[in-house]
Amino acid sequence: MSKQVLIFDTTLRDGEQSPGATMSHNEKLEIASLLDEMGVDIIEAGFPIASEGDFQAVSEIAKNSKNSVICGLSRANFRDIDRAWEAVQHAARPRIHTFIGTSPLHRDITALSMDDMADKIHETVSHARNLCDNVQWSPMDAIRTEHDYLCRVVEIAIKAGANTINIPDTVGYTTPKESAEIIHMLLERVPGADDIIFATHCHNDLGMATANSLAAVEAGARQIECTINGLGERAGNTALEEVVMALKVRKDIMPFETGIDTTKIMNLSRRVSQVSGFAVQPNKAIVGKNAFAHESGIHQDGMLKNKETFEIMRPEDVGIAGTSLPLGKHSGRAALRAKLEELGYDLGDNQLKDLFVRFKELADRKKEVLDDDLVALMQASGAESQNEHITIKHLRVVCGSDMPQTAEITLDIDGVEKHCSIEGDGPVDATFKAIKQLYESQARLQLYQVSAVTEGTDAQATVMVRLEDDGTISTGQSSDTDTVLASAKAYVNALNRLIVRRKKTAPGSDVREVKYTDAS
Repeated sequence: MSKQVLIFDTTLRDGEQSPGATMSHNEKLEIASLLDEMGVDIIEAGFPIASEGDFQAVSEIAKNSKNSVICGLSRANFRDIDRAWEAVQHAARPRIHTFIGTSPLHRDITALSMDDMADKIHETVSHARNLCDNVQWSPMDAIRTEHDYLCRVVEIAIKAGANTINIPDTVGYTTPKESAEIIHMLLERVPGADDIIFATHCHNDLGMATANSLAAVEAGARQIECTINGLGERAGNTALEEVVMALKVRKDIMPFETGIDTTKIMNLSRRVSQVSGFAVQPNKAIVGKNAFAHESGIHQDGMLKNKETFEIMRPEDVGIAGTSLPLGKHSGRAALRAKLEELGYDLGDNQLKDLFVRFKELADRKKEVLDDDLVALMQASGAESQNEHITIKHLRVVCGSDMPQTAEITLDIDGVEKHCSIEGDGPVDATFKAIKQLYESQARLQLYQVSAVTEGTDAQATVMVRLEDDGTISTGQSSDTDTVLASAKAYVNALNRLIVRRKKTAPGSDVREVKYTDAS
């Protein structure tokens, strides 16, 4: 059996289903390009039938892909499958991924008998194979499907032409032992199983997605479905960076290979965090801020003598600079470009020119500009340049113990400047009230989170704001040494994203919203 494990990234499909994580068209194209460059074998670019926007993104990614297989998701009906093929057909290596829920719970929802569902699987997989020679099929909620029936429908899908059979743990229910046993059972019992690739798709509801995926590989699965940063519905999906680095670090007990250039992991992690608005927790494995930080005296002493005493991989292996060399107000453009390239950012001349202005402004306020400051600056620059229907022209706040907390703000709203001054329960509350007074919105604040980028009283604060408006969730993020200004920018960024998404789904637009059940 082959020792090559294929990496199937579904950040743009399953990852984007995280509430508030919707990405713009250009952001999807950028992430797909970075995944392609990193060596991801299959990119699930989206769910083409869901909306015109999703279709266009999948189609564009298919046309631009250089190395990766480009996959589109579809439910088990001809209309979905045809739309998926229409989107991916221009890829050098297209794939159709079709699914249906096979567990008793899902059969009840579809009101199909076992025999009727079996017939439907044969018809739809055959239809997909007639269109495309690379077809993947998934029995949704496979882990909770009766074993005899799971073997039956997997055999039907293989005979109908599926090249890859994905076994999804849709609700994060399984354990490593069970995950391995199911793959082993299918390889033993299903005729033709040796001729196709089994995939594993795990969710992290019980915190075992990575362990379950690796157990499935040891049992014979040769494709892992995952997302950058473990992004995904509920508790998320298997994290790409975790399974890839686990296979790289523990070759002694897992002698498998992937085609991933691991030095590109950190840059992709940061970019996905930026465009999705989902911050990476500091103690997140591989890509968390503290993943290579050592504070205790014993650990620091060991690191100074031999890094291997407390590090099982080098920071450089995942694209983190081994040292953090600060820049300051006297640093030039060339030094800034070199540092950004070291951090994994490749900027054009105009981008660098704009960022250099922001860098100088920050350097005037801080003694040292550290690596994390630059990452935050890049994230703020990217977020604030997207779809700017509202921009902040001026903000002044008054706060203290013996006066009303007041925010005075001027906004540019689609080219028209508006100004107001309003009191609130603290400077941030006053600022948010002022923004809402100038731009009327029913959006409700779901989350307000502040974290320091670096240490010290002059540290930048990164603020995340999540808004909800009639079921639509949008996340904004910004960084500044002024926490109140960063809060205002993050709130406006979230509003801008809501405005764009409302326009896409407004009556008369060409977007067709389709509600569907996750295939994973």
